[in-house]
Amino acid sequence: MPPQVIIDTSVFVSALRARRGVAFKLLSLVGSGRFEINVSVPLVLEYEHAAKSQGKHTALSHEEIDDIIDYLCVVGNRREIFFLWRPFLKDPQDDLVLELAVESGATIIVTYNSRDFVGADQFGVRVLTPQEFLKEIGALR
Repeated sequence: MPPQVIIDTSVFVSALRARRGVAFKLLSLVGSGRFEINVSVPLVLEYEHAAKSQGKHTALSHEEIDDIIDYLCVVGNRREIFFLWRPFLKDPQDDLVLELAVESGATIIVTYNSRDFVGADQFGVRVLTPQEFLKEIGALR
């Protein structure tokens, strides 16, 4: 069974900004069967807001951003969050990522902001950078 992961907004936006980085490589592997992503309405809305507010740095139109997000929603496991035990982390935006990980049974959050997820291990969730995750699944040397 492929690993269940949550891609944090920091990684999503980074992937849109630089086509040569590890975040882009990770995003390009979504739907390949090497791992499964999980999404929720709050996370998708955060992706959209962050990506569109960074639009001038991505060289993507709002329509292209919508297409990418639509693809993630099609191939990702869509989850509804029925419980809130906030606040747990310092930032409520990070809590929505952790809640999704717990609800979906995801064992990994992929982020550039590992320190923001201190305590996620209490829920059986590991926090990895895109590079660490890609190495773990054998997609990077």
